[in-house]
Amino acid sequence: MRDGSHAADRNMTEIVKFDIEAILPEPASVLGFQGIESIDRASARIRAMAEEAIGMLGDLASPAAITAGITVSEFASLYQGEGANEPETPVEGISEQAEALALYAATVGKDVSERITECFAAGDCAVGAMLDSAASAAADGLSRRLERRFAEQLAGAGGVPEDLCVLAYSPGYCGWHISGQRRLFEFLKPGQIGITLNDSCLMQPLKSVSGVLIAGRRDIHVFASSYPFCPECRNQTCHRRIEAIMADE
Repeated sequence: MRDGSHAADRNMTEIVKFDIEAILPEPASVLGFQGIESIDRASARIRAMAEEAIGMLGDLASPAAITAGITVSEFASLYQGEGANEPETPVEGISEQAEALALYAATVGKDVSERITECFAAGDCAVGAMLDSAASAAADGLSRRLERRFAEQLAGAGGVPEDLCVLAYSPGYCGWHISGQRRLFEFLKPGQIGITLNDSCLMQPLKSVSGVLIAGRRDIHVFASSYPFCPECRNQTCHRRIEAIMADE
């Protein structure tokens, strides 16, 4: 196990603000959250609705994130959470090989979630659903931006592998029980940017993301989806992530 020295150097909490234009998703990403795999399969009307939802998102979003470095040993303790994780998980093994780690939480802001709720309450379900997809795509994009940002910070400091790769892992996925959010929130205190946790460990605003950024050699992120819980996974995004990082070699 590494001592997580890079993370220890960044153990202070940092609040990050994003330019709204930079976090707006592409229409194809929005439609992907609608279950439309190719934008070419969408009608002109559906594509126009996606564009409209992106515009609404731009008017409503107030994206922000909070990050804090954490050592490998600190994360190993935090990761145990309330003891509800699966017996073996990829996150546990990957984090043990990390060059650096950082916890994070990010949100597109409460106004977006409130507008989605208003749309459904008013019976504008099509608009609400498309805005919901746009906000989901934007929230997912915040994780990707934080991955790149952490990688750039580490590369700038030097002393990291040439094939450094940063990927985000979140409670509720890959055997990390959703109750792990409680320990993560205790450490990170994302209430500073308006993110809270309810009794079911769901974040408010709903269009928020959280987890750990794990930086290390590219190959530590490669694992087979052969864990007992893998067949229950609804999206299997790990396959696309692994394919993407291997394609960058």
